[in-house]
Amino acid sequence: MRFEAVNTEDLKKVAECIKNSGKNIIILSGTLGSGKTTLVKKFVETLGINEDVTSPTFAIQNVYSDKVFHYDLYNKGADEFLSLGMLEELEREGWHFIEWGEDLEDILKMYGFEVLKIKINVDEDKRIIECQDL
Repeated sequence: MRFEAVNTEDLKKVAECIKNSGKNIIILSGTLGSGKTTLVKKFVETLGINEDVTSPTFAIQNVYSDKVFHYDLYNKGADEFLSLGMLEELEREGWHFIEWGEDLEDILKMYGFEVLKIKINVDEDKRIIECQDL
């Protein structure tokens, strides 16, 4: 599915797509500042969770109400993610958002995880967001 977002309220449609996909592992792809963390923030809001959502760039993982798990591999990379045993985290019940997780795609498929990939492209004053099954 493809969405256009000109404001954060438009991300509710993407959040519903994620919820209805039947997938709980979501790889977020996009350039710096494209809105990956903003999408996670809006998703958390749609669940009624009132927590401060921030990028886990240095922590590698943030958890919101034991329902949403947010990872960022920008600094650490896939190898460190795997060496820290984070693959086992993906078996926990809830939604798992992985920013910069493209290097994990083949590994996740190999282990039988079903994954939704969300590509965010910046187009002037809007975002073009594509939801794709891997």
